[in-house]
Amino acid sequence: MTKYVFVTGGVVSSLGKGIASASLAAILESRGLKVTLIKLDPYLNVDPGTMSPFQHGEVFVTDDGAETDLDLGHYERFISTRMKRTNNFTTGQIYKSVLEKERRGDYLGKTVQVIPHVTNEIQEFVKRGAGATDVDVAIVEIGGTVGDIESLPFLEAVRQMALRAGPSNAAFVHLTYVPWIAAAGELKTKPTQHTVQKMREIGIQPDVLLCRADRKIPDDECDKISLFTNVPLAGVISMWDVDTIYKVPRMLHEQRLDELICMKLQLLTKSADLRRWDKLVHEVAHPKSEVTVAMCGKYTELSDSYKSLNEALRHAGIHNHARVKIEYVDSETLTEDNVGQLEKFDAILVPGGFGKRGVEGKILTAQYAREHKIPYLGICLGMQVATIEVARHLAGLTGANSTEFDPETPHPVIALIDEWQDSDGTIQKRDEKSDLGGTMRLGAQSSDVVPGTLAYQIYGKVVTERHRHRYEANQRYLERLREAGLVISAITQREKLTEIVELPQTQHPWFVGVQFHPEFKSTPWDGHPLFTSYVKAALDHQRAAQLVKEAA
Repeated sequence: MTKYVFVTGGVVSSLGKGIASASLAAILESRGLKVTLIKLDPYLNVDPGTMSPFQHGEVFVTDDGAETDLDLGHYERFISTRMKRTNNFTTGQIYKSVLEKERRGDYLGKTVQVIPHVTNEIQEFVKRGAGATDVDVAIVEIGGTVGDIESLPFLEAVRQMALRAGPSNAAFVHLTYVPWIAAAGELKTKPTQHTVQKMREIGIQPDVLLCRADRKIPDDECDKISLFTNVPLAGVISMWDVDTIYKVPRMLHEQRLDELICMKLQLLTKSADLRRWDKLVHEVAHPKSEVTVAMCGKYTELSDSYKSLNEALRHAGIHNHARVKIEYVDSETLTEDNVGQLEKFDAILVPGGFGKRGVEGKILTAQYAREHKIPYLGICLGMQVATIEVARHLAGLTGANSTEFDPETPHPVIALIDEWQDSDGTIQKRDEKSDLGGTMRLGAQSSDVVPGTLAYQIYGKVVTERHRHRYEANQRYLERLREAGLVISAITQREKLTEIVELPQTQHPWFVGVQFHPEFKSTPWDGHPLFTSYVKAALDHQRAAQLVKEAA
C-alpha cells in the first residue's frame, strides 16, 4: 500500500516547497524506498502551457508530453523516478473532469458540489498519480498558501484522504516562514503560529514544520514554535538559506526529518546514504575554473523563467570541474551599435521563447557568435533564429523570417508544418484567435544523427529529447541552407522535421542549434552530453582568448 506525505505551505509563497519535497524524496530514496512526487496546482488554468513565464516561471515538459509546473523539474533532478502527466494537475483539470462527468450523467442527477464531488475527484487524481508507478511513498505537494480560497478544496481533499488512509499511512509536512525583523533584531514566530492555527481550523495537524529563515533558528525559538503549534520539538526543523540547493538533503537529514517520516509511516528501511550528495556539494564548492555564459533572452527579470536551463549549465560545469556564471542579456536592447558587449563572454546561449519581442536582438546575437567564433548554443527558438540568420546573411534570402514574427515574409524559413506542407506551396495565414492549448509538438521524440557531425560526437547515432514548440524549419528551404553552409545534423525520419543544425567545425569551433529542450533531461549526477560539450567549448574558447592576450 502506498503511503502519503502531504506538503503544504504557509505565510508566503516561493519559500521552496518544491526543493523541500524533492529533498525529502531524495533522502527516502537513499534509504531504499521507491518514491514519487505529485504537484497539485490550485489555479484554474488547465495547465501552465499558455501562462506567461513572468507569472509562472518555466513550463517543464515530461516524456509523455505534459506541460507542467517547474517543480517537476526539481523532482526529476533529485530522484530517479521520471515524472509523467499524472504527476501534476490543476484546479482547471479537476473542474473540467467533474463537469464532463456531470454532462455525461455520471452523477445520476445529483447536485454537484465541491464536497464531495470535487474533493473526491482530487483524491482520485492523487491516487492515479501515485498508482502510475509502483511506489512505497508518494509525496504530494499542494501549491499556493494555506488561507487562499483556491487551496481550500485541495486541503479538504487531503484531510479526507489522510483520515481514510489511517494515521500510519499519511503524514503532513508544513513549510512556513520565520522572518528576521532587522529593526527589532530578532526572529518572529507569530506568522508560523498563525499559519498552523489556520491548518488546524480545517482539521489538519502538521506532523513536521519546516521553518524557512535566512539563518538557523535558535533552540529557544524552536521550543516556542513547538509549544504554540502543538508540533513535537523534534518535528520543528530549521531550513536556512544555503548557497546551493544540493545542500538541502543533508540539512534535513541531519535534523532527522527522514527518520520522523519513517516512524510516522511505520517504514522499516536501511540508513540514509547521502555520500553522492556530499560529493556533489564538494564539486560545487571547489571548481577548478570559471566560465561566463551570456544568456540572451527576453525574460531576464526572473531566473525561474529558465530554471531547468540554469541548472543544466551548472550540472555541465560540475562535470567540467568549472563554475558556470550566467549573465542575462536582454535581447530587446541589443542593436548593431552595442552587440559588441558579447565579446567578453566565453559562450553565448539563446534560449527558447514565444512571440516577436526581442527576436531581432536574438538574430543579431547568433550572427555575432557566428562571425566572432564564440561558442553558441541555440535552444528551440535559439535554433530558429540561428537558421534565420544564416538564411539572411549566408544564403542571400533577404527578409527571411519566421511566419510567427512576420506572416508576410518573402522567405518563411521557419513556419507551421501545415503552412509549408500546403500542396501549392503558398503560406496560409493562421487564425490569430485559434486555441493555443494543445497545438504544439510536445514530449520525447527520437531522430537519427548524421555521422561525422558535432551532434554525432555528442549524442551518437540517435537523439531522444523533449520538445515544446509550434514552428518548424521549413523543409522547402533546407537544401538552400545546406548550400550556404548550414549542416542539418539530425532530422526526423517520418515527418522530415529538423532537430539539430550546426556549422562545420572547420568554420566554427562550436555552433549548435537544437529544436528540442535538452535541459529537461539534465541531472546533477549525469549532467547532459550537449551542455557538457558546450561548457567544455567555453573553457577552450576562454583558454584560446587568454593565449591571444598573452601573445599580444
